[in-house]
Amino acid sequence: MALGFIKKVFTFGKEKPAETPAAPAELTAEEKAAIYAESEPKDRDEDLVVAKDPVLAEEMETAGGPADDLSPEDLSMVPLDLLEAEAEEDEAEAQAVTADEPEAEGESTAVSDSVSEPVVPVLPKGFATAETRAPEPEAPAPAEKLSWFQRLKAGLFRTSSQLTSQITALFTKRKLDDETLEELEDLLIQADLGVETALRVTDTLASERYGKDVTGEDVTKIMATEIVKVLKPVAKPLALDLSHKPHVILVVGVNGTGKTTTIGKLAAKLSGSGLKIMLAAGDTFRAAAIEQLKIWADRTGSTFIGTKLGADAAGLAYEAFEKAKAEKSDVLIIDTAGRLQNKTELMAELEKIVRVLGKLDPDAPHTVLQTLDATTGQNALQQVEIFRNVAGVNGLIMTKLDGTARGGILVAIAAKHKLPVYFIGVGEGIDDLEPFEAEDFASAIAGIAR
Repeated sequence: MALGFIKKVFTFGKEKPAETPAAPAELTAEEKAAIYAESEPKDRDEDLVVAKDPVLAEEMETAGGPADDLSPEDLSMVPLDLLEAEAEEDEAEAQAVTADEPEAEGESTAVSDSVSEPVVPVLPKGFATAETRAPEPEAPAPAEKLSWFQRLKAGLFRTSSQLTSQITALFTKRKLDDETLEELEDLLIQADLGVETALRVTDTLASERYGKDVTGEDVTKIMATEIVKVLKPVAKPLALDLSHKPHVILVVGVNGTGKTTTIGKLAAKLSGSGLKIMLAAGDTFRAAAIEQLKIWADRTGSTFIGTKLGADAAGLAYEAFEKAKAEKSDVLIIDTAGRLQNKTELMAELEKIVRVLGKLDPDAPHTVLQTLDATTGQNALQQVEIFRNVAGVNGLIMTKLDGTARGGILVAIAAKHKLPVYFIGVGEGIDDLEPFEAEDFASAIAGIAR
């Protein structure tokens, strides 16, 4: 019947439909019923088999707890005392098992930690949580501090490396003869050791090993021995006459030789021993020198006295002496302007400072220190001679032994002028100024370990 209805509604075949189709005929009640029956699902809810409830009605009634009208015997209830006793027995058994089976070290901690740790989300590239962010790199361990001899050897590396390599090359498979001695003498003079020291080394070598096979090591040992003989008489401590209050130390030298820094280091050593120190900024030509000396005074706990830029340095020296005397300072250290030894007018100003101090105390200045730049080479010889004549220099401090130095010049100066060498400096640090030791210096130049 349904198929017939469909045939009536849809047109099949090759005939074209009419331009104005006729309205479909009304469906009868029987046709509607047939269509509804065919579209109706075969299985209906009311036709399904009802499953049996696995929970009995009696159990549902007592699900919230025992009924009030039931006795403990009907419900098979266990007395509370018995339950507590059983719980205690179970706990004792668990402890006994734990004692018999020792857990691995850190196992329980690891389990508890893993349970308590929150889950870290996986973030996209370019993001990180606080837990996954790369830790900050640890600060590098401080480098081991070198000994004084190691620092001195590094400061004289240029001189020693060139000298020892040339000596080794000269004495390779060669007997000691006149020609070899002349070449050795030239090498020593070129290393700024001076003519006198060079002759001492070659004479000693000739007297001991002439005509024999000589190695570079033999020559360096003899050279170190002769250098010690030259330097030993001038390696002296700086004597302070503390019966004079103040003991006046005047520091002179050419521009850039490290006068102000050396004064700061000396003040640190003296104030550290309990002496009362005053620093006077006599370099009135440079504002930076005045400020630098003031910083050193603050750092070392010393009294500072200065004046305006361009003021008379001799006048400042006068005021500093009077103030140091009134305050009973033990030591007064006066800085001076760096001046070239060939500038007559500047050297005349230095002479004026010395004269003014001499009027206040006939023995002042009690110590006149000249700083020498170890990189200047042969020019340092002329500097010492002129400053000694003008200011009465009676002691030397060698500075800037920093690896580029030509330290051999100190041997030549000691051999020629015989002036005491009190200190040598290998850097800018406060601990980089130490008393001069002849053996250490000779070994460092010769490249011999100590």
